[in-house]
Amino acid sequence: MPLMSAISQRRVAVNGTEVNVAVGGSGPAVLLLHGFPHTWRVWSEVVPELLRRHRVIAPDLRGLGASERADGGYDAANLAADAEGILDALGEPSAAVVAIDAGVPPAFLLALRRPGRVRRLVLMEATLGPLPGAEDFFADGPPWWFGFHRVPGLAETVLVGNEAAYIGWFLENGTRGRGVPRDVHDEFVRAYTGRDALRCAFSHYRAAPDSARQFQEAAAASRLAMPVMAVGAHPVGDALERQLRPVADDLTGHHIEDCGHIIPLDRPRELLALLTPFLAADAPATAAGPA
Repeated sequence: MPLMSAISQRRVAVNGTEVNVAVGGSGPAVLLLHGFPHTWRVWSEVVPELLRRHRVIAPDLRGLGASERADGGYDAANLAADAEGILDALGEPSAAVVAIDAGVPPAFLLALRRPGRVRRLVLMEATLGPLPGAEDFFADGPPWWFGFHRVPGLAETVLVGNEAAYIGWFLENGTRGRGVPRDVHDEFVRAYTGRDALRCAFSHYRAAPDSARQFQEAAAASRLAMPVMAVGAHPVGDALERQLRPVADDLTGHHIEDCGHIIPLDRPRELLALLTPFLAADAPATAAGPA
């Protein structure tokens, strides 16, 4: 079925801000958390299949996409509180959580701090700050844009008027030159056009030191007891899996070959081949079939 006919979008008030949330389908809830420079539509190619067995909940992260341009609260703990607030607002006691890139930090913290809310956890193409295991990935220093984005006020000043070229670079590199569907490309560019939109995007990076401390504290106090799957591609590879292994009781790792960073748009079939059986434990047999 066409994606937009199966999904409705609404604004939800959570944790001192309003976030845009795409919702559709029925069955066990799956919460999808996107990264940069995405909106919820980074999941466009996998949502139709997920809708067959699940209630899909796909927000635009705080400050991004059609969500309110919040002044602050971009650290992982606040973003995890946003995610929990979304589940509360939609009447879901728990969900399987699937996250990529900037969506990984809040998903990780939510699972550690509020394990009853996360039935199963899928994390892909990100690193978790100073947690051990990603030393090889950072051997030559972090990716260049990490530092650029973190300098207060710089990146948004430089990039205003050049958003399409900048966002386009990430989309091309994130798919190893294959690109993304034109409608999704255009939506991403619109979502990150304008100084305030860029400020919010880079605020996620500027909150990284706070998030790093939160990772260390949470990992020292608890473990991931639910089933966890780490999915790597290019360039993160198995770095995230190595960071998760010391804190996860039930971890499965996968690497998708010839796949760029934006896994759900670059290799959606391969991702679904991993997601479908992993999430199936939450899906009763009677939930099968079109939503």
